[in-house]
Amino acid sequence: MKELTTADAPDSIGPYSQGVVSGDKLYVSGQGPVDPETGEVVDGTPAEQTMRTLENVEAILEAGGSSLADVVKATVFLKDMRYYDEVNEVYGEYMSAPYPARSAVEVVKLPVDIDVEIEVVAER
Repeated sequence: MKELTTADAPDSIGPYSQGVVSGDKLYVSGQGPVDPETGEVVDGTPAEQTMRTLENVEAILEAGGSSLADVVKATVFLKDMRYYDEVNEVYGEYMSAPYPARSAVEVVKLPVDIDVEIEVVAER
């Protein structure tokens, strides 16, 4: 296993990696709408938060020689399922067919006060 790290995505806030490579797969830890330059949560709509979140995911994938086009599985964590359609619309703009397998779940609380967090598994 090899750690993935990039300054183009926020630093981890705990004892975990931004992502790891194992064999031909990349595993990206849950990312949220945090500006990697300031470390601050992007204040905005769930759609705007989803854009920043996916840009963070993409930066980690690129650090591992992959891209959003190589994602095979995604998990979307939503603070409120009412945001589903808004988040889904942005997600569809960043992902391409054939779309990855995906789960979307509503959670009571996330480690940081954000509306969306996304983790992915991708091929290299």
